[in-house]
Parts: sequence; structure tokens; C-alpha cells
Amino acid sequence: MRHHDLYGLRLSTTAHAAQAYNAGLRRILLVQAGAEHDMRAAVRADPGFGLAHAGLALLGHEHGVAGVNVSRSLTAAAAAAGRRGTERERSQVAAVAAHVQGEGTAITAHLRAHPRDALMLGVAVPTIAFAGVTDVPQQAWALVESLSPAYGDDWWYAGMLAFVRQEQERWAEAAALADRALAAEPASGHAVHARAHVHYETGDHRAGLRWLDDWITCRAPQADHRAHFSWHAALHELSLEDTAAVRRRYREQLAPPRVTGMRALVDSASLLWRGTLAGAWDDDRQRIEAVLAVIDPQDVFRPQTPFAAWHAAVALAAGRDTAGLARLGRYAASRPGRVFPAVVAPLVAGIQAYVEGRYDAAAALLMAVRPNAVALGGSTAQREVIEDTLLDALLAGGRLAQARSLLEHRLGRRPSRRDRRRLHRLAGFPQSRPA
Repeated sequence: MRHHDLYGLRLSTTAHAAQAYNAGLRRILLVQAGAEHDMRAAVRADPGFGLAHAGLALLGHEHGVAGVNVSRSLTAAAAAAGRRGTERERSQVAAVAAHVQGEGTAITAHLRAHPRDALMLGVAVPTIAFAGVTDVPQQAWALVESLSPAYGDDWWYAGMLAFVRQEQERWAEAAALADRALAAEPASGHAVHARAHVHYETGDHRAGLRWLDDWITCRAPQADHRAHFSWHAALHELSLEDTAAVRRRYREQLAPPRVTGMRALVDSASLLWRGTLAGAWDDDRQRIEAVLAVIDPQDVFRPQTPFAAWHAAVALAAGRDTAGLARLGRYAASRPGRVFPAVVAPLVAGIQAYVEGRYDAAAALLMAVRPNAVALGGSTAQREVIEDTLLDALLAGGRLAQARSLLEHRLGRRPSRRDRRRLHRLAGFPQSRPA
């Protein structure tokens, strides 16, 4: 009897192994925790099942799953797929292996031949679940849109397309797609993530917070990356200037040991710096030291991606660690390629200048980085912390005309009680000295 995955693709394995693999695949598509347990169960049920070994390798590489030897799993996957895998299974195993080695084009080539391989499409697109393999957002958008005929009205694909539409600032379409996905599958992590961005980017803070809190209460216990949804809720609270709620949210949902590793760097540390800039709490170094203690120092001082690097800079800023920022800046300047030396290094220097109170230098460096910030990775909402730091540098450095211009731009993009109040305060000041 032949067995198939959730999208009708053949699985060369036993019934028990196929069932466990599909359970893990479903968790990954939902952005739920625990997929590694299902993949391990599939390997135990059939040690010769290549895709289960490849799935473990992928989760170990992307999510740092404890106890997964990525190299060993890839070797087992290749051997198993070579013995009795279909062409599609061999292609997927090879694509995962290439991805682990930093070669993303194998995944996009695989998808051209096998468009309904939802796992590989999920890996290819930068979202809450995976880092992605595309260099610029437009490539990811084009890839998702090109595969529409293969998925039709599928709920998971609708959630992925909703995330693309919100990145394109097509808010109404994104919301409609997310709602359609959630109507079919209320636990759809991608759809929730897309809708969370729509609420925030359109300034719908009160309704967005109520909706997201309900989802966090009902669904977050099963969610992978649950801290990121809490981070989104905290952004609404910051925008509403509810500092007591932000402090409570951090304490109950984002502070270690509830959050560790990369999620602590990306969500907990960045919220601490945003909160510091917004006056949500005092300058308590013990708070950020507790976060840094649960993050691999390699991710802070030798990050492998620009996305991790700029979050490391924000974390070090929250700790007022100028020596650490200088060390990270030297590392970024020495890295090969364009983004690290041309974008990350000046960003780190700008943040260091801000922490040191050299506001003119900070403003100049951060202003220069701003047009290229998309190369740093992450969403507009995540990169906004760089703009927040720039705005504070402009205000502290007396560059009031530039600060006014930036505030007007932000308010034109999204309503914000805090930005509106700051702009009102600036209205009574004379024009600042020239930049």
C-alpha cells in the first residue's frame, strides 16, 4: 500500500512512519511546537525513511533542536533516499542538504519540479517559521505567487499568501486571506502572524491587542515561537503607551526562563530596548543580563546572518555594552559579502554612538543605514526599532527639523499616540540647527 504526505506526495515508508511524519509536517505548517518528536517517531518506526531523517536535520539546523546531529541525520537521509526514495524524495533530501550548506537555489529548483512540496516552500520563504532562502522580499513574493495554481484555496497556502500581502502593504487582501485561513484552521500560525502585522501596521492597536490576546490564551500554548506573538501584543501596548501592561507582558511571557535562545535575542531583548526608548522601565542591566545569559554568545558576537547581527546590536545596546558593540562592529566589518560590512557595521557603529551619548554621530550613521535597512532582514515592524533609535538620537542631538520630518513620515504610515504627542511637543520649538 502506498502512503502520501498531506499534499498527496508519495512517501516511501511504512504506515506508522508516514503517520508520524505527517503529524510532524502538520505541526510545522501550523507553526506548532513538537515536530521533532514526530520526526524522531517516524525514524524509529522506519530507520530507512529518508524524509524523516531530512526533517530532523532541517529542524536541527533551523531551530537548533537539542539532540539533533544535523550532519549525521543528513548522511542517513541521503543513504535512505538513495536506496528506496522516489525522485521527489531524493530531490528534497538533496535540497535540505544544500540548504544546510548555505545554498538556497536547490530548494527553489526543487519547488519548480515539485510545487506541492509545502515543507520546502515553507523553508524557502522568510517567515516566523524559517529564515528563508531568498535575498530580497520580492523574490519570496514571486515564489509564493507563482505556486498559486498548485494550492488553490488551501488554508496553509492562504496563510502564506496573507503574509506576502501584508509585506506588500496590501492590508485588506492580507486580512481577508488570513481570515479565510483561520476559518478553515484556527491554529494557523502563518495566518495569525499575517493578521498581527496588519493590525499593527494599520494602527488598529486596541482591536489588534484584544484579538491577539484571545489567540495567545487559546492557541499559544501549542504554538512554536509563541514569544513572537507576545512580542506583537507588546508592540500594541507600547503604541497605546500602556507601560504597566508592557512590563507585565514582559515579566509573564517574554522574560527568561520562559524564553531562551534566538527567540530571547529577537523578541525579549528587542522589546527591552524598545521599552527603554519609550520609557517603559528604568535602565536595569540585570534584566538584559538575564536575557543574554540564555543566548549563545556566538549568536551575539559572531552572528551568521545580518538579521541575527542587528538584533545582537540591539541587545547589547539594552545592556549599555559599548565594548561588546565595538567587538560586534569589528566582526561585521570583517565579514565577506556586502551586507555585513556595508550595512551591519555602520548600524552597529550608530547604535554604539547612541549608547555613548554621541547623538550627532549616531543620527548620521543611522540615517545613512536607513535606505538599506531591508537588507538586514526581518519585518518592517522589527526593523522599526532602528528608526526608534534614530528618532531618539535626532531629538537628543537637537536636530528637531529632521525629527519632525521623521515623525510626520511615521504618522503618515500609521497612527501612533506616542508619535503624535511628540510631534505636538515639537510644534512649539524653533527650527533646529542644520544637519
